[in-house]
Amino acid sequence: MKIKKNDNVMVISGNSKGKTGKVLKVFPKDQRVIVEGINLRKRHTKPSQSNPQGGILEKESPINVSNVMIVDPNNNQPSRLGSQIILDEKTGKKKHVRVSRTSGEMI
Repeated sequence: MKIKKNDNVMVISGNSKGKTGKVLKVFPKDQRVIVEGINLRKRHTKPSQSNPQGGILEKESPINVSNVMIVDPNNNQPSRLGSQIILDEKTGKKKHVRVSRTSGEMI
């Protein structure tokens, strides 16, 4: 899975199409991600000691990773991801980096 935590992504299909947000959590086994402010669900809660008021809470729920694309930092447009191997100058070791397909910039 190419999308990681704290990436800025745009939803490309579904009810929240066109909205952007930061990835809060990634579930690689299920191919799902939780994006900040996207796919909100309401949960009715009883009053308890931790939440004495009770009421209705809104919480993000996971969406499929195929419905989001990473946002290119240059032009703020959704972009596909590729990878490149570069040589680290300090250590002299090879390193895999994620690269935007539209601009060629590292993410």
